[in-house]
Amino acid sequence: MTISEPPKSPLQRAAFRAPIWLYRIGLGPLLGRRFVLLTHRGRTSGEPRQAVLEVVGRNDSTGAVLVAAAYGRRAQWFRNIQAEPRVLFQVGGQRFRATAVPLPPEDSGRALAHYAERHPGTARALMRALGREVGEEPEDYARVGSDPVNGIPIVRLLPERAPGSQYPDFSAP
Repeated sequence: MTISEPPKSPLQRAAFRAPIWLYRIGLGPLLGRRFVLLTHRGRTSGEPRQAVLEVVGRNDSTGAVLVAAAYGRRAQWFRNIQAEPRVLFQVGGQRFRATAVPLPPEDSGRALAHYAERHPGTARALMRALGREVGEEPEDYARVGSDPVNGIPIVRLLPERAPGSQYPDFSAP
């Protein structure tokens, strides 16, 4: 089974959206620091949208996290943040206002390679589920991440304030 295409059936969509509901009912911390709930604006509707994404890197001093657009540039959330980069994100129980910035292809490649070095089994499983043929070496992941057309772009979520800061009115970006 692969997830190389976004879910189409209502049951598939519900299964993919289950982590969002965990965050909504206050159980986001159960997903730890490996996942982020991203709240962004629809590029056409302007309505809030949400996606749960795997964290592929982090900078604990700035609070920045890196997330991968596994479906590439066609991912709806990726297209939305290009139109409106101001976002909200939650990691565990911490919430942040942030700016979402896609990394240049070379940096995306390096970030994906670094992720594969730290989590080789998870990286291999993700690539297999996405229907991607990737070798064992970090350079193979760097190639997939740095492909500007069919690659997996990496996005930096950079908080407006340092970690631990509280934000008033989290409801709207």
